[in-house]
Amino acid sequence: MTDPTPDLPAEGDLAATQATRKALMATLAAATPEAVAEKFDALTPPAYDLVRQPETGLVMVRGRMGGTGSPFNLGEVTVTRCVVRLETGETGSAYSLGRSKKKALQSAVIDALWQRDDMRKKVETDIIAPLKAAQESARDTVKRETEATKVNFFTMVRGDN
Repeated sequence: MTDPTPDLPAEGDLAATQATRKALMATLAAATPEAVAEKFDALTPPAYDLVRQPETGLVMVRGRMGGTGSPFNLGEVTVTRCVVRLETGETGSAYSLGRSKKKALQSAVIDALWQRDDMRKKVETDIIAPLKAAQESARDTVKRETEATKVNFFTMVRGDN
């Protein structure tokens, strides 16, 4: 008798895949719409159907006083989401801050393509790695500029007068 359930990745593999996909989606969400469009235009994506067309809504952001206090509602931010299904069956989704429906759609297609074994390496090397490098470079630039304005205060002790 054969097992009717499909082969699923081992628990460790599933956790690693989820962590990698989470990082991929975070990189796409943090990228500018122009950067995502530039990388997307270099692809030749297969046909896809819109499961949930790009739509914009509001999400409540919560904060904590001092990072450790009781949570409170800080305010609302605009978020755009989209879900697509490739003709090969993979479903990709994306959420991004702002109103860029094009970015949400392109990010969802990239997410779906990443789930294909034959496209995973290409997506990681041609799209995600350059976007991540640009984000890290921008973060380092801000850090250097901020560090340059740092003032170190110290107390000078005088001798006995």
